[in-house]
Amino acid sequence: MNGDEDAKSPRVLTPIFYGCYDWHSAVHGHWLLTRLARTFPAAPFAPRARETLKASFTPEKVAGEVAYLSAPGRATFERPYGLAWLLQLSAELRGWNDPEARAWAKTLEPLERAAVRRLADWIPKLAYPIREGEHAQTAFAFGLVLDWARASGDAAMERLLSARVRDLYAKDRVCPIGYEPSGQDFLSPCLAEADLMRRLLAPPAFAGWLLGFLPGIPGDGGAAWLPVGTVTDPTDGKLAHLDGLNLSRAWMLDGIISGLPPKDGRLPALRSVRDAHAVAGLAAVTGAHYEGGHWLGTFAAYLATRRGIAGDTP
Repeated sequence: MNGDEDAKSPRVLTPIFYGCYDWHSAVHGHWLLTRLARTFPAAPFAPRARETLKASFTPEKVAGEVAYLSAPGRATFERPYGLAWLLQLSAELRGWNDPEARAWAKTLEPLERAAVRRLADWIPKLAYPIREGEHAQTAFAFGLVLDWARASGDAAMERLLSARVRDLYAKDRVCPIGYEPSGQDFLSPCLAEADLMRRLLAPPAFAGWLLGFLPGIPGDGGAAWLPVGTVTDPTDGKLAHLDGLNLSRAWMLDGIISGLPPKDGRLPALRSVRDAHAVAGLAAVTGAHYEGGHWLGTFAAYLATRRGIAGDTP
């Protein structure tokens, strides 16, 4: 807060992305509606999803979001996780062959540009990657932003990000995946980095890099090398993160699989672990507890619709 005038309802301060646990969850909740309405246009929920999106994406509300993001003292606001999801929302709208969706994408452009400026100012100053398993992690966010840059044709951001990813990650070796997960992770530091690097390397080069980075992937097809995360209390918002970890691990493993040569000997083991994590993660996607219910659907849809994989157009 910068002063008394900031003591207002979230629906006033951030007129699109409010009413959820946090700003970024409201952002990727909108992505979820967009992704599902785009992927399943004839589904019973699609008309209501479209009405919700139409009510959100107005010039006045976008201007309010830009004003909040641009205010003094907010340079780190939702950086990088929320900003990355905002760009994914923009990419989803841009990729939807629908007149109304194209209009929504155009309306959202001022906020999209503000997020890009914020990231473009920060990325060159980042001396080290952020390797944690929660919102600040850079590998996950950089993957989303890189996909946005390619989908939107932002060559400057693609060049900047590609160069910085190589500087920050290309020389990494022997990631300690045995130390994962931490007690409230929803992202895997090791798998997110590998999923990011497959976006930059051709399959033979990626196969070699992965051998040095995760040398413990077995060739026997087993899944014991990466156990599924265990949630002991789904009503605890932080402990429930591990349900999201299972989902994000599954889609990151999908990405890693897609980046390897088709005869790579590690593929059976990667698929076995992917399947185990997907089963566990999808079983946790219910409305029973808001602590998980407000965001796990997003992660489930990202996995089930193969977002981020080449040729993922619904």
